[in-house]
Amino acid sequence: MLWLIDKLLTHFELQLRFAGDLLMELGAGVELATAAVPHLFLPLACAANVVKNVAAVTSTSTRTPIYKAFAKGENIGDVTAKGECVGNIADLMGTGFSILISKRNPSLVTTFGLLSCGYLLSSYQEVRSVVLHTLNRARFTVAVESFLKTGRVPSLQEGNIQEKIFTFPWVEDRPVMLGARFKDAFQDPSTYLAVKPFFDKERYMVTYSPTKGKVYALLKNQANSDDILKAAFHAHVLLHFMNPSKVVTRKSVEQSDPAFAPMEYEIESRIAESCEMVSTSYGTFKSRAAEQGWRMSESLLNPGRARLCHMNEEVE
Repeated sequence: MLWLIDKLLTHFELQLRFAGDLLMELGAGVELATAAVPHLFLPLACAANVVKNVAAVTSTSTRTPIYKAFAKGENIGDVTAKGECVGNIADLMGTGFSILISKRNPSLVTTFGLLSCGYLLSSYQEVRSVVLHTLNRARFTVAVESFLKTGRVPSLQEGNIQEKIFTFPWVEDRPVMLGARFKDAFQDPSTYLAVKPFFDKERYMVTYSPTKGKVYALLKNQANSDDILKAAFHAHVLLHFMNPSKVVTRKSVEQSDPAFAPMEYEIESRIAESCEMVSTSYGTFKSRAAEQGWRMSESLLNPGRARLCHMNEEVE
């Protein structure tokens, strides 16, 4: 549970909020199940308390960034007070409504199912209405892809709307690995030696693995905040340059198809093209993102702690 919260809190603020509400309903459902199996009351009640406590932690951790999204200037206290008042009023109305329903002696399972679906739907609409100014990995991907395709950075509302809410943190389907380890990015020394000259003057390296279909961004030990952001931008640019129809599949590699022999040279040429594009467009992307109100932070991109040490390159 704690690992799941840490993953969500690092990458997906809005997803964590919705996950907290989902866990709260799950805990309530476990409590309701104790009536059907009274001999398992103690373990089920303990499990329900654990789930509901985890849900309370997730709700508390996301409350501040959501309130800040609605705040203008320094009125965060006013927004917080109004938010807490709305929450208390909703609790009182829900209590009164539940008393009225209980007098009709309805089916507990049916009532709980209907109310839970309504609550989760309302929670989803709440999450979708929040507009955050920060670029995490999901919103950063949306912004860079829009910039590469149209030449413009999406507005705050457009970027937040396009962010996916239903994302499972244990599913590693991200095509860009920021702060990757050397052993994951390079399968053999020749690939590293071929890519290395392109990044002698940078504090990061970017490469592509055709067998895994992912772009790896490695950070050198001297990398600062701007270098991390630039590495993330460069990784998405390289991914944009890689044509899926020409990517080597794992099956073709295992079969040693000679038709894919020039692929290494093709990757090098595309890395060179991406370097040229990044050198001319990274500053433009940052300025246009700032004009739209986006705030970029390397901490939200979660680059990890892996670094390339003992690099002798002199960075200008």
